[in-house]
Amino acid sequence: MSVFGGGQFFGGSIEVICGPMFSGKTEELIRRIRRAQIARQKVQIFKPAIDNRYHESDVVSHSSQTVCSMPVQDPMHILTKLYDSTRIVALDEVQFFDDSIIKVVSKLARRGCRVICAGLDQDYQGRPFGPIAHLLAIADRVDKIQAICTICGAPATKTFRTDVEHKEQVLVGESNLYDARCRAHCDYFGEEDDLLSYSNIGVVNNNENIEGRLYEH
Repeated sequence: MSVFGGGQFFGGSIEVICGPMFSGKTEELIRRIRRAQIARQKVQIFKPAIDNRYHESDVVSHSSQTVCSMPVQDPMHILTKLYDSTRIVALDEVQFFDDSIIKVVSKLARRGCRVICAGLDQDYQGRPFGPIAHLLAIADRVDKIQAICTICGAPATKTFRTDVEHKEQVLVGESNLYDARCRAHCDYFGEEDDLLSYSNIGVVNNNENIEGRLYEH
């Protein structure tokens, strides 16, 4: 196996499927993979080795759809595992890869591969997750999928961690640890605390001004 054969060719692209947990990102990835397979295009699928929630090697959606994949620790290993005949490279849970995945994806696209990435766009605190922000910026196509808020049923764009004890960004889990939430039902922004802090500062400053005027008189 090698990265590619001798000649260089063009026509590659980068696609990103993103959104919160339980939005159907992996299902959409699998749908595109199967359409490519029907068209008799050579597809290889990779995922981070850390994602072993449903299966050690296969990519599995929440609805139990499954495709075979290769788990990798280091994104650079994708290049060494690629066949010359591969025309489509699918990457699931791309947020778990380190930043070297950006170079790998860019190189594959320059060499003519259609690269399809699926993953979380935000972590449990609403921050860009891993390399996803850069991938969104360089993508030729972006599909942001919404889930359903478990509180009110509105479209959900956030992933809420129900386990408040764990503060690390990467914590692999399912519905036992995470909910899909709309913006109104995510309380990880601390906006109320910020407003309260600002109000208290205002009260203190106002009191100091009043006391200063009293001393002047």
